[in-house]
Amino acid sequence: MPELPEVEALAHYLREHAVGREIARLDVASLSVLKTFAPPAGDLVGRTVTDVRRHGKHLDLVAGDLHLVVHLARAGWLRWSDSLSPASVRPGGKGPIALRLNFGGPGFDLTEAGTKKGLAVWVVQDVADIPSVARLGPDALSLGTGALTELLSGRSERLKTALTDQSLIAGIGNAYSDEIVHLAKLSPYATAGKLDAAAMERLAEAIQQILTDAVHRSVGQEAARLKGEKRSGLRVHGRAGLPCPVCADTVREVSFADKAFQYCPTCQTKGKPLSDRRMDRLLK
Repeated sequence: MPELPEVEALAHYLREHAVGREIARLDVASLSVLKTFAPPAGDLVGRTVTDVRRHGKHLDLVAGDLHLVVHLARAGWLRWSDSLSPASVRPGGKGPIALRLNFGGPGFDLTEAGTKKGLAVWVVQDVADIPSVARLGPDALSLGTGALTELLSGRSERLKTALTDQSLIAGIGNAYSDEIVHLAKLSPYATAGKLDAAAMERLAEAIQQILTDAVHRSVGQEAARLKGEKRSGLRVHGRAGLPCPVCADTVREVSFADKAFQYCPTCQTKGKPLSDRRMDRLLK
């Protein structure tokens, strides 16, 4: 799933490649991705892209007084081409393309893999009209120790849950939350509102370091290389069964529903493995 660093990198890429170009054509291949109908998506045609912004994990293409806002969800992606096919993309097609925006040659496709669809596109005059944007908490990169302490004060959920709640903190997803709590040497199951001052300071510093480093690695990369760049910088997420790069203990995994997170027992939980309900059931 693209998170803050990848979306920031995509926004940077589009500022360099799309700003100043006139939208020549917009084809919606998957009607289910389009979440708004007024104004019509076709109203973007003929408008010039004036800016590209990021709201949490939402990408915002500004064209005059209209915004094309994209949330890539779990399996969506943006694929840029310097020479798109002039052929139209037919609605209801079986391929991965959900939407194509053409600048008269160059442009991009929004694609989505898999059967569980979550890619969402809105065309609006005010981004605050999009519920998932309106309820976003402060951007993760804006939080210092004081602001984070105030934000988490009294919270009773697990730290992993709090960090990935977009209405609380915008931009952090499953992968970078694993990296953040590992760097901060905190358990994903720690109660968010019960961290002491030292732990809160480590957490705030880890948020800034992990996300800033990832942004620096990602910005300037072509869109096609961002997924690989993200994977190459991860130390625990997606590395279950491999040695922790800090202490060499085996990275462990906890699975729940259709997701999983990874952690290092030595670095984060004083050597104690966390309960994994899936494994617990298998061992009974």
